[in-house]
Amino acid sequence: MQTMHIMGDLGPPGRLGQKENECLLVTIKTDGSGTVIVKPDFNKGKEPYRIVTEGEKREVWRLILENVSTAMQPEEKEREQNMYKDLYVRHKEYLNSLVGQDFEMPPVGILRYVMNGEIVSAKGFEYDNLYIHFFMELPNNWSSLPFQSLSGVTQTCRTRTLGKENVAFFSYPFSFEAFYMCEKESEESVLQWPVLYFKVLSLDSWQRYRTEGYGYLLFPAMPGKHTLTCHTWRPLQTGTISALRRFFIGGSPELEDYSYVRIPGTFKGERLSRFGFCTETTGSVTFNLHCIQQARAFVDATMLKKRRQKVFDQLGGFSQQGAVCTILEAFQRARRKMQDARESLPRDLINTTSQLHIESSA
Repeated sequence: MQTMHIMGDLGPPGRLGQKENECLLVTIKTDGSGTVIVKPDFNKGKEPYRIVTEGEKREVWRLILENVSTAMQPEEKEREQNMYKDLYVRHKEYLNSLVGQDFEMPPVGILRYVMNGEIVSAKGFEYDNLYIHFFMELPNNWSSLPFQSLSGVTQTCRTRTLGKENVAFFSYPFSFEAFYMCEKESEESVLQWPVLYFKVLSLDSWQRYRTEGYGYLLFPAMPGKHTLTCHTWRPLQTGTISALRRFFIGGSPELEDYSYVRIPGTFKGERLSRFGFCTETTGSVTFNLHCIQQARAFVDATMLKKRRQKVFDQLGGFSQQGAVCTILEAFQRARRKMQDARESLPRDLINTTSQLHIESSA
């Protein structure tokens, strides 16, 4: 871009040429393709621009910008439009060359789940200098990329007081990609979604850490943006000695298996009892999640409607949408049957029925 400034000497007569009286009136920029940018814009019949000088006598100047160039001929306008179209087509071809022609698709019968998440904040915990350790657990029929890490640790964050809460703002981004493959055709829905387990810890100046809370987060079944707040708890050891040890020495009771926050991975029974296990409610952690689901069943229009709906149910989250469509289709069928039955009746019978309906209403 080439830039030119039009300056104005707004000094009083007899004091022209002094730098403090100079004022920027117009800035004109142009590039090699012939595009000209004028700031401020032409008045085009609007009120003039006002320029107020500084100093003892504040003078007000009126600035009017007019385009006095000769109007373009229709042939020149058409040539310019064709040039712009040419430029846009070349730019589109350039972008297509960067993206490529083949759209990446998962294999048949596999759901691809992509999550771009953010650990936004944590609040309500007892100690300061918080950090979060988290990891993903994949249920049966789920898998991830070989080089992808299933765990992560945030930075240590100091809290700030907002109202009555001490809040630590992490804004820690993470991404995760998983694949679901249905083995049995008879399955009607996804039995289990992946789980994100996390543990909140605090660290003091003596490098003593304390467990502040455990929590978990189920992967959302519906794609889109989700803002979730997960409440946490920590194991509690009753007695004064435990509280003194936590305050002076650091450390606290911890879970050997993080999945005990929800359902332990080794649990095989029907009822899970935590009777006698003492816990304490602590703070909460807020997540922002952007979820994407991709599968061939979503775009394959050659499949039968029932089969496609079955696959939707297997991939999860779309059963409600399918139920609404089913109700609407049934309503349309019933309405068509009523219209057909009404048209098949004799005209006299229809009139008699209408009169009886009017008399009964009266």
